Amino acid sequence: MPNTKGAKKRVKVIETKTQRNRMIKSRVKTAIKKFESSLENNNIEEAKENYKKVSEIFDKAVNKGVYHRNKADRQKSKLARRLNKHIEQEQTG
Repeated sequence: MPNTKGAKKRVKVIETKTQRNRMIKSRVKTAIKKFESSLENNNIEEAKENYKKVSEIFDKAVNKGVYHRNKADRQKSKLARRLNKHIEQEQTG
């Protein structure tokens, strides 16, 4: 339990920020799931749109301080590789 007035305020602020961070992380995960489901359904155009949305959401999360810049870039790169792999498979096969 916090003893001072400042400590009590910090607890309140941390709870608020934790809730915001959870919402942002949830939004990112949902966007990734939509992207992956569109890839599984071989809907390349929808996957491209969803990739753009995922990138935007990741960038906003980085600006809010929820994710580190390198983690976001690494995740976006991973998703881009998967998208490009599906595009190549569609063109060759």
